[in-house]
Amino acid sequence: MSNLVLFSIPAFIVLMALEFAYTRKHLSPRVLGYEVRDSRTSIAMGIFNVVINAGTKLIQIPFYAWLYEHRFASIGHPDQLWSWLVLLFAEDLCYYWFHRSHHEVRFLWSAHVVHHSSERFNLSTALRQPLLTPLTGPIFWAPLALVGFSPAMILTAQAWSLLYQFWIHTEVVERLGPLEWIMNTPSHHRVHHGANVEYLDRNHAGIFIIWDRFFGTYERERDRVVYGLTKNVHTFHLGKVGFHEVGAIATDVRLAPTLRAKLGYIFAPPGWSHDGSSQTATQLRALFGKTGAVIPTERPLD
Repeated sequence: MSNLVLFSIPAFIVLMALEFAYTRKHLSPRVLGYEVRDSRTSIAMGIFNVVINAGTKLIQIPFYAWLYEHRFASIGHPDQLWSWLVLLFAEDLCYYWFHRSHHEVRFLWSAHVVHHSSERFNLSTALRQPLLTPLTGPIFWAPLALVGFSPAMILTAQAWSLLYQFWIHTEVVERLGPLEWIMNTPSHHRVHHGANVEYLDRNHAGIFIIWDRFFGTYERERDRVVYGLTKNVHTFHLGKVGFHEVGAIATDVRLAPTLRAKLGYIFAPPGWSHDGSSQTATQLRALFGKTGAVIPTERPLD
């Protein structure tokens, strides 16, 4: 896993340089290109994520190893091609539910929101990784160990998923024909990063868009995507970018009048409020439908 990521770093740098050069010559309302402070923040968050990830592996690997020792099936055979093919789809399904859950439960969203805090969408945005998901995420891949995939196989699959998702953070690639039906593409992922009401909490796929189509969270790119949060952080300060939603939850919980309301601000979907002063993505979609509206609510949107 470490080698997969390590060997990809030069490719990341080259691809970002090429995209930067291209977008400088092709700026438009649809292609926003790079902004130095924004990209610097994204890269810094990526570096911190790598450091934190390395530390949490000391917990994650023993956790998967313990589950693997208590597995109820043994379908993970590293010397069998079919086993890797099963893992390709199984890991991606785990990623889908990890990702979707981190959009639909507020305390999980507070960990994931970092990745959606940029108002631009380019390859450097892919590096704007959260600081807390290394702690909130591992449980979602636990089923893989229980059906017989070793920790090494699980971590390898997570690595190739991470690498695949790098290239889909771009505005310069248009729709890709028949591949749009099966694979996660730049077009699908632009939707995922949109603040437009019709795009809220859509296209959670990692590699295969089939999960969104099957579970009802797919949305096609139509209107121009507006990136960022409905309440943007307006800062490049790493601490505020990394933890602003944690602070917002703490404030809401402190001011909530009842225990039920306090729990709602932690476990309900982002945007939930005890008095109806703000709305969830589902509520906003019911109000505005597919109008292309971008609503400045208190809920940071993906």
